[in-house]
Amino acid sequence: MSSPLPPQTEQELLTRAQALAGLTLGELAEQAGIIPPQDLRRDKGWVGQLLEWHLGASAGSKPVPDFIELGIELKTIPIGYHGRPLETTFVCVAPLIGLHGLNWHNSHIRHKLAKVLWVPVEGERDIPLTDRHVGSPLLWQPSPEEEDQLRQDWEELMDMIVLGQVEQITAKHGEVLQLRPKAANNKALTEAYGANGQPIKTLPRGFYLKTHFTAAILAKHFIV
Repeated sequence: MSSPLPPQTEQELLTRAQALAGLTLGELAEQAGIIPPQDLRRDKGWVGQLLEWHLGASAGSKPVPDFIELGIELKTIPIGYHGRPLETTFVCVAPLIGLHGLNWHNSHIRHKLAKVLWVPVEGERDIPLTDRHVGSPLLWQPSPEEEDQLRQDWEELMDMIVLGQVEQITAKHGEVLQLRPKAANNKALTEAYGANGQPIKTLPRGFYLKTHFTAAILAKHFIV
């Protein structure tokens, strides 16, 4: 079955997302003619791909927002019994080389977070995957304060990368944003700079939003 055409307006996208609220992943998979995996251990992106199908996202794996024409990124967020996010949210892969001229305003991560459609999904592991419900969507743009927090963390992390300290960065760095390895296995190495400016091989890194940041976004819009 072919997926719906991309939505033409923000309102059309939001209406489609609202229509999914209350349905289970099993029901959505059946509608799409997609066989669900047993669990998400090897299929971490499956929930997002299922919702992309229903909402008509067109970007695929290209480094642009999921809804290109609208400039909106889709992010599913697994929620626990108390309405709080269960894990950090991957945003994009971090650049480790070719950083000359890069700043927050022209960065890929800022582009990705300019406008986000958040879709909460039940994520507790004791709920079978097909029985998990989709929640009410939320269309979000960073407030000036939120963008300032993101920018400060991004600049601090990028400074460390430029100074050849990528291997010293831990998940504790950053108030709302963290940088950590993003690779299928420990053989998938990429290029970076060492402390003396020499090329080194290291694991790819990804930017993730910390859970207290995403929890605050949800709390502002829903009574959690």
